[in-house]
Amino acid sequence: MDFSLGSLQESKELKDSYDLIILGGGPAGLTAAIYARRSGLSTLVVEPLITGGNIASTEKVDNWPGDTDGVSGEELANRFTKHAERFGTEFLYDDITEVNLSGNEKIIKSGNKSIKSKAVIIATGTHPRSINVPGEKEYKGHGISYCATCDAPFFKGKDIVVIGAGNSAIEESLYLLNFVKSITFIQDLPYITAEKILADEIQKKENVKFYFEHLVKEFKGDGNKLTSVIFEDRKTGETKEIKTEGCFVYIGLIPNTNLYKGQIELDKYGYVIANEDTITSTSGVFAAGDVRVKNLRQIVTAVSDGAVAAYEAKKYIDKLNGGN
Repeated sequence: MDFSLGSLQESKELKDSYDLIILGGGPAGLTAAIYARRSGLSTLVVEPLITGGNIASTEKVDNWPGDTDGVSGEELANRFTKHAERFGTEFLYDDITEVNLSGNEKIIKSGNKSIKSKAVIIATGTHPRSINVPGEKEYKGHGISYCATCDAPFFKGKDIVVIGAGNSAIEESLYLLNFVKSITFIQDLPYITAEKILADEIQKKENVKFYFEHLVKEFKGDGNKLTSVIFEDRKTGETKEIKTEGCFVYIGLIPNTNLYKGQIELDKYGYVIANEDTITSTSGVFAAGDVRVKNLRQIVTAVSDGAVAAYEAKKYIDKLNGGN
């Protein structure tokens, strides 16, 4: 397998060993890279897709301090990446198949190649949670989507369904309304759980409708694409059906931590247990961003974690090297 760098940077042969390997190229990982390189650590960021994490597919970020008119997620992701590149961060765009986090020498593997480091920062983020009802797997990518920025244009002028009413659901729906004819929300709780400013904005729209305290039971299709959503009233048990060609699912996130099970302590949901110092249960391993147990998952909290993790990693490596 070719271990040359990804398209964001000219191809370059990777070293066999680094001071620090950062798993994940989202805001937390990229911030950690900036701080690590500024402190003199040789640093490799490993990202299987594109840098930026979930924000790269976010249409607009409206709460990033200093961008008073908002900024596109793609632009913000590019800024983070270029900043890390400027300080000499190296990048590997590939899937990691195995990690060994024990001992003073950490090892990550991909294909037949192993790369070693003295410390590791886990910043692998999260991915959308599935509903796990009949038809979801069959019609994923054929009417069912988890990314408005990616797929909104496919549903121009159509009546669609959105599952969930949290921040992600409402933020993405406000973008979807630039394309679709109407949105019907299906929410299991009796209220909108998004921030008040978002809830107020969506409720001003005339082409939205909410079904509260309802659960999706099934997705139906014609064998090629989605045609309807079956859902149930939690109070009465009544089953209903909405005809639609598009459904966007926003019911929560799952941490990307399967590789680390048995090597670091995780909570019952799979999030890495680490306090505000980002130190995990395994020596020399730190956790930053949405992958960590925390009360608030936002870009600003992710970049804060990244800075702290790099600081703690530097202290750990200096001690490992015989410093104070």
